[in-house]
Amino acid sequence: MSAATGAAAVTRDGRVLRCRVSTGRHGTLDGPAMAEVTEALLALDPAETGAVLVHGDGENFCTGGDVRAFAGAEDRYAYVHGLADTFHSMLRPLAASPVPTVAAVPGWAAGAGMSIALACDLAVGGTSTRMRPAYPGIGFSPDGGMTWTLPRLIGAARARRVLLTDEVLEAETLAELGLLASVVDDDRVADEAAAVAHRLAQGPTAALGRIRGLLSVTWDRGLDEQLAAEADSIATCAAGPEGAEGLAAFGEKRRPQFH
Repeated sequence: MSAATGAAAVTRDGRVLRCRVSTGRHGTLDGPAMAEVTEALLALDPAETGAVLVHGDGENFCTGGDVRAFAGAEDRYAYVHGLADTFHSMLRPLAASPVPTVAAVPGWAAGAGMSIALACDLAVGGTSTRMRPAYPGIGFSPDGGMTWTLPRLIGAARARRVLLTDEVLEAETLAELGLLASVVDDDRVADEAAAVAHRLAQGPTAALGRIRGLLSVTWDRGLDEQLAAEADSIATCAAGPEGAEGLAAFGEKRRPQFH
């Protein structure tokens, strides 16, 4: 439970696990909530959870940590290092989730908020959604895996430009770069992201998890190794209950019912 809001940071909506990472109108990263989200992600069971929905509770997704607290820390190195370690403890299981992850990104995703959005599989934004690294603006370098995810998503040269110039990325550009999977009216972001999460949660959870796993290692493997992994994965899917249902539904000309 977040000390900032008195509300649970993790709730369940059917097969969707909802994780709130920020609080307040500005979308400040909710430090106390991170432990709750981390625990839930580490305990995630694909038998009961088919997707994770990451969101805030204000008009902005997340604008990063409490800068005033950074400035007031007696030992800034120890304080910021500790916060980064806690943040990364949440990011690791999010990135390694066995089920798809969706971010509802209204307004600003800056600093840590941008890192979280980049770590999710799909991000749904509005016409007013903006992303900005923001770290250079306070004399910091990024955390949350931004220097790892961003070049893999948009290429090394473009990532250098975005990070070194602290570029503000508008919704249209974010969609063109693939950093937003879809852009809807601002007042529909939460509903659309939830709908995407629910559709994924009703899909073939094991197969989607294997797709995530294959994608996560593709940059570290040669083609032959990836082909071998794909062969093992598709055969495992075919021999499992989801494959059986999918093939039966295809033969019977009906929609598969995976759950």
